[in-house]
Amino acid sequence: MPRHTRLSAGEIAGRFAVSRPAISRHLRVLRESGLVTDEADGRRRLYALDPSRLAQLTAWLAQFEQPSPWAQRFDALGTEVARARRDRRHREPAEEGRSGGTARRDTA
Repeated sequence: MPRHTRLSAGEIAGRFAVSRPAISRHLRVLRESGLVTDEADGRRRLYALDPSRLAQLTAWLAQFEQPSPWAQRFDALGTEVARARRDRRHREPAEEGRSGGTARRDTA
């Protein structure tokens, strides 16, 4: 529902594959939490989002989007593993060249 649009419960229910009683229950919870406002218009109740409360909700939800300290540590570990593999690949050809290109194994 757009921010400044006021809709009845029936109009809202028409936009979802959910029963009208379920929509009414959801609207009650949203109204009680302050996320929507309602206003009588004759026999109908019109519902609208409360943008100020949505800003508070958005700020609260944003904390869950931050990467956890563990995610940052795992990323750093992945970088170090990739660097070690790259360094090992660069060293191995140089070490083979010094040994004359033949590998010796002790058979004792």
